Amino acid sequence: MSARSWAEPWKIKVVEPIHMTSRREREAHLRAAGYNTFLLRSEHTYIDLLTDSGTSAMSDRQWAGMMMGDEAYAGSRNYYHLEEVVRDVYGYPELIPTHQGRGAEHLLSKLLIRPGDHVPGNMYFTTTRLHQELAGGTFHDVIIDEAHDPASAHPFKGNVDLAKLDALVKQVGADRVPYVCVAATVNLAGGQPISLANLAAVAAYCAPRGIRVILDATRAVENAWFIQQREPGQRGRTVAEILRALCDLTDGATMSGKKDSLVNIGGWLGLRDAGLAAKARNLVVVYEGLHTYGGLAGRDLEAMAIGIRESVEEDHIRSRIGQVMYLGERLTQAGVPIVRPVGGHAVFLDAAAMLPHIPRTEYPAQALAAALYAESGVRAMERGAVSAGRDPKTGEDRFPRLELVRLTIPRRVYTQAHMDVVAESVATLFERREHVHGLRFTYEPEYLRFFQATFAPVGADVVLDAEDAADERAPAFATP
Repeated sequence: MSARSWAEPWKIKVVEPIHMTSRREREAHLRAAGYNTFLLRSEHTYIDLLTDSGTSAMSDRQWAGMMMGDEAYAGSRNYYHLEEVVRDVYGYPELIPTHQGRGAEHLLSKLLIRPGDHVPGNMYFTTTRLHQELAGGTFHDVIIDEAHDPASAHPFKGNVDLAKLDALVKQVGADRVPYVCVAATVNLAGGQPISLANLAAVAAYCAPRGIRVILDATRAVENAWFIQQREPGQRGRTVAEILRALCDLTDGATMSGKKDSLVNIGGWLGLRDAGLAAKARNLVVVYEGLHTYGGLAGRDLEAMAIGIRESVEEDHIRSRIGQVMYLGERLTQAGVPIVRPVGGHAVFLDAAAMLPHIPRTEYPAQALAAALYAESGVRAMERGAVSAGRDPKTGEDRFPRLELVRLTIPRRVYTQAHMDVVAESVATLFERREHVHGLRFTYEPEYLRFFQATFAPVGADVVLDAEDAADERAPAFATP
């Protein structure tokens, strides 16, 4: 008997209508947004794959929990529920809530980094590195080389290269390395996981040298699923057990609840050191709010506590990653170059391979994301040179080896039919890739430029040359 099809482990209770715009309308929206998909209005987007951050659909249990929000300024019962759940699922005894993940990154950087310090990590992330730099530190990439190769089939491309880490520590001294920042999974490598064995080796290296290991736990549930599926000896363990094992190897974690935890806002900093946690609680009062709400309403704390429990359910995580893999396989079948293996939260298009006629100085990933919207109304996100920003010392563009466009799948939001439309839209654009034009900056903010920068096409009026039927609604849909 052949394998049966699988279905999403949920029923739809509420729907939000979406509609397709015309090609002419989308071109006008792109011009108004400066060819930056972050500046497009949501109402002008057909299928929104910009990010999985805060875009999940909450469950009936979470919505019921929202009605139990205790909005007391101090001592909200929802805080204590969240504290209990984090201790149980993630294992950190000290919890400091924040409005989202970057709030936790800010607190951690203020606490641990002194000017002149060096922070190694398994590839940079935009907000993480900026907080480290603003605190006076320097980020160092110590990820394995395979992570920079989109075609590599390595099952754990998020692994730390222990030789690179050791070389850095010997160069600068262990006392100038406050912690190793370990992401699970690694976003800018294509959502790639780190193995449990590798994290154990990192912890074993750092402990005798007095270097902390801090986990970016934003998508650690997805990482735990990959360990279960790929790492020898792990198939018999639950995702929840593996997640706890990951966290038990670390001294603390920053967390954006807007991803794995299935909420629209919220995050936390988890620590083991009670003295360090006391300092963090003092800082959270300055930057986020009282330590029992951290910039969040009580109802948001409750939704996050419930979402954490739901996130480690086997049916949920299997379906969540299965949908991402489905899109990746459809694009592979169409010959579209993507980062392999397919990651946990998104499919990453290899923009450099798709658009070799556009030089890196004309930002091919930014151009590809804009062209995809012009073609289909699908909103995606650049993860290449624009996201990498400029070197703070030289002012020159950073050109990472990976020049990618991220098709990020929100959790429990879209069906397989939506994924089919996305796959067909990307495949159509791939066939017309020579008609995509590069972009130049017209406005560039000082920090995290990819959020607010604006662009204009180079040598053309549009980013994607129009076809003859430029005003027809596209993509064309078959009648059900």
